[in-house]
Amino acid sequence: MARPIIGITLDREGEYLRVKHHYHEAVNRAGGLPLYVPFGIDTSSVAEVIDGLLISGGGDIDPSLFAEEPHPAIKPASRERTDFEIALLQTIMRKGKPVFGICYGMQVINVALGGDLYQDLGAQLGTAIDHRQGYHEVFGKGSLMKGRFTVNTSHHQAVRKIGKDLEICGLSGDNVTEAFFLPDYPFLVGVQWHPERLDDDLSRGLFSAFVGRADARK
Repeated sequence: MARPIIGITLDREGEYLRVKHHYHEAVNRAGGLPLYVPFGIDTSSVAEVIDGLLISGGGDIDPSLFAEEPHPAIKPASRERTDFEIALLQTIMRKGKPVFGICYGMQVINVALGGDLYQDLGAQLGTAIDHRQGYHEVFGKGSLMKGRFTVNTSHHQAVRKIGKDLEICGLSGDNVTEAFFLPDYPFLVGVQWHPERLDDDLSRGLFSAFVGRADARK
């Protein structure tokens, strides 16, 4: 049988499309067929072709999307990219297809569903953990990520007000939202770390569950 097609969103830098190779490798290991999706194309056509959507990492979210002026510390991703991903997410969700958001991708989902963000954790929250680099513990709950586990971290923005109907399923030791999901939906999960770069039970389980649900929705 054909493997489920997983659309992976891309960034753009000058003349080049850009994404780290870990995303397609993790999807492939989990049994999916990775398909890179550049922004600026018809979202309805993309949503017809793919069985699941992975919104990859990127820069910062433009705070005008949640009605704030930009903090000096941010380096926004292209609005063309973010607007495309929000439109594609909305189309995919109307079809009930699985969604996985990683780091910036988690933040895109949150903003698209009416939430907002800390533009800069250090300035606006004063966290006890350095979320910009290294590793820290996350305390999870629920079937996908129950218990305590260690994750990699490379972000300075994070979920503040959580989006409509989303439920938190992972918190850092300083109470930053590290993971959420949408109940009563086939699969919609956002994580603030980068499981595509890790080789552990949690990371493999997340990708396996995502690709498995995409396969079931074909």
